[in-house]
Amino acid sequence: MANQLDSTLQFHTEALNLRARRQQLLASNIANADTPGYKARDIDFRDAMQGAISGRADGTSLVRTDATHLAPMRNDGATHAGSAMYRTTVQPSLDGNTVDMDVERAQFAENAIHYEANLMILNGQLKSLLSAIQG
Repeated sequence: MANQLDSTLQFHTEALNLRARRQQLLASNIANADTPGYKARDIDFRDAMQGAISGRADGTSLVRTDATHLAPMRNDGATHAGSAMYRTTVQPSLDGNTVDMDVERAQFAENAIHYEANLMILNGQLKSLLSAIQG
């Protein structure tokens, strides 16, 4: 029973974790819009979710052939899904900053909407499980 509950909620839990991580990266990009040399970073949500669902550490197909080998790591040193990659820019500024505020604002708003949608779906699933348990 516990395994069924876990598998039912795992997808949305992973999605919420990735959305929260992405929101932090986008907020960091916006905060550093005027920092010379700052490179905008983002998560490819689709690839990260595929990696999380299939059990891969960061969306890659790396395999440890020996127990003493280190697990794959992201750019920032963490070992869970959602590798932060540098965003491809259309026109970087003269100081080397690659943050495009229009893109960042749009991505931030879109990610916030998806986060809210994931929360509502997860809330609905929990309510239906609770009503099934209570009868």
